[in-house]
Amino acid sequence: MLVNEKNENPCWKAIDYCGPDPDFTKQLQHSINTETYFGPLYKGIVHLNKPHNIIAEALQRSRLSISIPRYPTTHFKNPKAPSMVIKCDVVVVGSGSGGGVVAGVLAKSGYRVLVLEKGNYRARSNLSLLEGPSMDDMYLGKGLLATSNMEAMILAGSTVGGGSAINWSASIKTPVHVRNEWSECYDLELFKSKLYEEALNVVCERMGVQSEVKDEGFNNMVLRKGCEELGYPVDNIPRNSSPDHYCGWCCLGCKDGRKKGTSETWLVDLIESGNGTILPGCEAVEVIHNWKKGRDRSTAKGVLFEFIHQDGTKQVCFAESKVTIVACGAMCTPYLLKKSGLKNPNIGKNLHIHPVVMAWGHFPSGSWPEAEKKSYKGGIMTAMSTVVADFKGSGYGSIIQTPALHPGMFSALMPWVSGSDFKARMSKFSRTAHVFALARDNGSGETDLKTSITYKMDVADEENLKRGLEKSLRILAAAGAEEIGTQNNKGKTLNVKNVSYHEFECFVKEESSRALRDLSTPICSAHQMGSCRMGVQAKGSAVNPTGETWEVEGLYVADTSVFPTALGVNPMITVQAIAYCTAQFVLESLRRMDTFYDI
Repeated sequence: MLVNEKNENPCWKAIDYCGPDPDFTKQLQHSINTETYFGPLYKGIVHLNKPHNIIAEALQRSRLSISIPRYPTTHFKNPKAPSMVIKCDVVVVGSGSGGGVVAGVLAKSGYRVLVLEKGNYRARSNLSLLEGPSMDDMYLGKGLLATSNMEAMILAGSTVGGGSAINWSASIKTPVHVRNEWSECYDLELFKSKLYEEALNVVCERMGVQSEVKDEGFNNMVLRKGCEELGYPVDNIPRNSSPDHYCGWCCLGCKDGRKKGTSETWLVDLIESGNGTILPGCEAVEVIHNWKKGRDRSTAKGVLFEFIHQDGTKQVCFAESKVTIVACGAMCTPYLLKKSGLKNPNIGKNLHIHPVVMAWGHFPSGSWPEAEKKSYKGGIMTAMSTVVADFKGSGYGSIIQTPALHPGMFSALMPWVSGSDFKARMSKFSRTAHVFALARDNGSGETDLKTSITYKMDVADEENLKRGLEKSLRILAAAGAEEIGTQNNKGKTLNVKNVSYHEFECFVKEESSRALRDLSTPICSAHQMGSCRMGVQAKGSAVNPTGETWEVEGLYVADTSVFPTALGVNPMITVQAIAYCTAQFVLESLRRMDTFYDI
């Protein structure tokens, strides 16, 4: 991942890696349009380390007011009094698939919305498409987050646009069997309602979701061919990008805005409405809430947050609002709620992570696919197999897809056998395809991000992953891989072309039957959910069916943490649909408030 002052690495030539997308560099050289160059949010991004008068002017353009606080220091638990108060109708903490949708919907409805984002704004010209700097700047924990026992490595977005800015474009609607389960087993009528059906259609339309593929990338070509040879089901993955979006760098940000994350859609609605502003580099410290006489619960008043001033000092501010939306993601939302004094025991529990294990296959340059196809180029996810997904049964099987692996991540996952072996594996990087199995997990964990993340894989999940791993190895071999293997630390490989059928079968069965819960095989997670789950009673959930917390009135959660169970597929559409519904419930609440004040 390391680069010199010219953003180059001498290893890249040896492993046949071009570094940042060459087309991106050419594009920047010819960019003269302001929006193309800076991204569509540039008018609505406000950095609080600017002079006070500039900040005030920028906020007033979005109908937000700014003032010196009238509250005494004792109003806040934080030892520092806020240096400024920003008044709005709604404050949204987080700008990803949950927060972005809520912010866009409410701003378009005429309400003043302030979005707080811990990460920075990295759009188009601000991108480096360098793996190391991008991981540092756009991922939670700089991409190095893991469970406390190192059982799973966790990837989550931390930038304007959240996970939608760095995800792999998959835009799959909530499966019918999951909607049925959430509705029938958890009594959540929302998921069989007309509102939820409307939400699914609205968010797909807003993001331009479609399933056509014009030119498939290396990994997905391999997955598709292997499935077709074996008679396994294989389908196009719906994506929030155009059919010709042939880009393997979207995990490091979208170079041209053709991947329609929230920073290209819902947050644009926020800015264009004239009713909203985004504050990057601002971390929520505490949701302020207090008790009113005669109420059985407290009422949210806004969010205390911090940012780093130009002089290096931490400044504290207060976003005063009628409604507060927490959408920090399943890893961070529980910590903020707990820090804000909420005591519900379900907060932080029931964390699901969609555990992933991978198999790989090497396709030498002289073989199919054609020589110009490289493992890191092309649409990251365009094909998927449900051969072991059990969608018609319990739904707790595994789906088979392909990852985005640039050299740093590739090297971190490959087993270490010896220096020479590792060098040989890296030299095959650009023609090594990866296929993974992703389990809808019964197992769960707990997150308190500032102290620990725990997770315990269920025995059934391990067996589902093993079944998926076996199919993945067969897919790679059937597609024509010369050599195959897994990421187990024993580092065993098989030259498919030089072995008998019996030897092949023995290898596949041995490699796919190895234990996965003993830290011998890397387990990855790009989806986290369920840590503040939705329910019909406070006893078993953290939020009610509208997304409002049981303990604090006017405090809503709108991210993947509200999922009642693991989803089993890529969660972007589901979280956006739930957030869209939550936004409708918030609108009803705000209109009731308006009516009350009018009276």
